[in-house]
Amino acid sequence: MIRLVVDTDPGVDDAHAIMAAAAYPDARIEAVTTVKGNVSLERTTANACTILDVMGINAPIYAGCEQALVAESGGAEGFHGADGLGDSAYPPSPRKVEAEHAVHALIRLANAEPGALTLVALGPLTNLALALRLDPTLPRKYRRLVVMGGAIRSMGNTTLTAEFNFHADPEAAAIILRDWTPLTLVSWETTVEHPFSEAQVKALLAHNSPRAEFLRRISQGALTFLEHLFGRPTMLEPDLLAMAAALEPEIVRRKATHHVAVELSGALTRGQTCVDWYGMSGKQPNVELALEMNTERVWELLQAALI
Repeated sequence: MIRLVVDTDPGVDDAHAIMAAAAYPDARIEAVTTVKGNVSLERTTANACTILDVMGINAPIYAGCEQALVAESGGAEGFHGADGLGDSAYPPSPRKVEAEHAVHALIRLANAEPGALTLVALGPLTNLALALRLDPTLPRKYRRLVVMGGAIRSMGNTTLTAEFNFHADPEAAAIILRDWTPLTLVSWETTVEHPFSEAQVKALLAHNSPRAEFLRRISQGALTFLEHLFGRPTMLEPDLLAMAAALEPEIVRRKATHHVAVELSGALTRGQTCVDWYGMSGKQPNVELALEMNTERVWELLQAALI
């Protein structure tokens, strides 16, 4: 049984990832922690409640950081909608959010059962960085950390060189990459190289269930955005890919371990992911990069969540 703690900023693709984890027979979501990212903390927390309601999951939700560690950051409402769930107009959830702050919850959960929990980070790494500052032993207490973030070849989706999660809080990303070893990173380039086909998208949208209706309603704006961008119906699933790597490590067909850092001060490159592909820095490899994944199996995981 894979016991998951999900740190997230829902977000359409975050919702897809959580749905897949909730439906996976050999996994249990132990807790969800939320952070400002795609939309405000208030909205990401409300969205997490809605997603768990749809999936019938009774896991605690802990609200975390309302802002990045150093500089204010914008959201991604243009892709995810003003509400973060595609402007789908789902009614507010009656679910109660826990009083404990997400950062304290991340520490407490790890210390309660060292080595038992897999941590999956789908948004900016603000919560994780603060938790690590308070308890530097956390990397030894979580069984595994899988992160969605970074543009390992500097093909940014937020700036010319930076991916959204790392650009939203570069200082937090730098802390995690430097001090949390080992970790698995699913990057933006890996996401772009593993899209769902038009046939796979149509099959997902054809399901007839309340969960499938939820997916259709929250995803329509993102699907339209991506069709305009690529000229064909497709889905890009960065957070689902990261969740899939946590659920089934063998889904990663090709990986490489290198030293990775984050640029903090460049006028054009703040938030850029810097990978030492050739060992030029002399620094120890600290990140396992997921480079090639089984897209068919990832699609099957989301398909199973719609039944």
